[in-house]
Amino acid sequence: MTKTNVIQVHENGGPEVMKLEEVDLPPPGAGEVQIRQAAIGLNFIDVYLRSGLYKAPRFPLQLGKEGAGTVTAVGPGVSDFSVGDRVAYAGSDGAYSVERNIEARHLVKVPDDIPLETAAAMMLKGMTAEYLLNRTFKVGPGTALLFHAAAGGVGLIAGQWAKALGAVMVIGTAGSREKVELALAHGYDHVIDYSRENFAERVREITGGKGVDVVYDSVGKDTFPQSLDCLKPRGMWVTFGQSSGPIENFNLATLNQKGSLFTTRPSLFAYVSTPEELRASAGALFAVVQSNKVRINIHQTYPLADAGRAHADLEARKTSGTTLLIP
Repeated sequence: MTKTNVIQVHENGGPEVMKLEEVDLPPPGAGEVQIRQAAIGLNFIDVYLRSGLYKAPRFPLQLGKEGAGTVTAVGPGVSDFSVGDRVAYAGSDGAYSVERNIEARHLVKVPDDIPLETAAAMMLKGMTAEYLLNRTFKVGPGTALLFHAAAGGVGLIAGQWAKALGAVMVIGTAGSREKVELALAHGYDHVIDYSRENFAERVREITGGKGVDVVYDSVGKDTFPQSLDCLKPRGMWVTFGQSSGPIENFNLATLNQKGSLFTTRPSLFAYVSTPEELRASAGALFAVVQSNKVRINIHQTYPLADAGRAHADLEARKTSGTTLLIP
């Protein structure tokens, strides 16, 4: 039995409830491998679980759903991975750790030409962009879309990927001039500074009053119901997060009143629930990155011990793009 350092949460609360603690690390069990992590991705779902917005499965809670590293041991029954393999994952709790055991079904092998830090930065965000653009609403030639939080980790990937898929108009929103410029450099045709402009009115202006085919919305309370006013009749509102808080008292009749709209509340984990779906989604992501159609830029890094500061900065919207924790 060895030891490892892990960020643990013993009760819901602010960033201060995260503690770096030493815990026992047993050998990997049946169907598991042990990995030493090179980098860990920071995501808003980590904040939701820490704060209690999403119910924690148990306490102490080990945060983090995304990381990449090197296999150091293989448990019984594992044939797909060997010691020394470079691997990445998204969706398995407990990423905020130096070393960890993880079920092999959550892992994919990282191509040799993709750094592990890049893999950790893009797995959850990149596969989110993949399912949103390819499967929730299939973006292609002629698509006009609006993507909120365009300068965020998912947004920067989605802007580039949407253009690569042939979208005719990719509109984003962001909260400062700096973030607007960042998004414009990552595929967006227009980026609206929602701190200065009414984004629904601007979308109508940009589209000549027609609206867009689909709105991708991870913001939640602050962008509802204005997101619906951006859509064409029978358009789709994809609400896949709630960084500003949950949407309450949503009346389904509103969809009828605003043009027979469609809506869905998807999550990545429902789209990669089998090893086959996971490998296909990750494969599509790796391919678009290897083709240089999508660039993965790491904008902030924090030591794992400073995870609390990273959470505070994320919640205060001081970050942009992708943030990594480094063990």
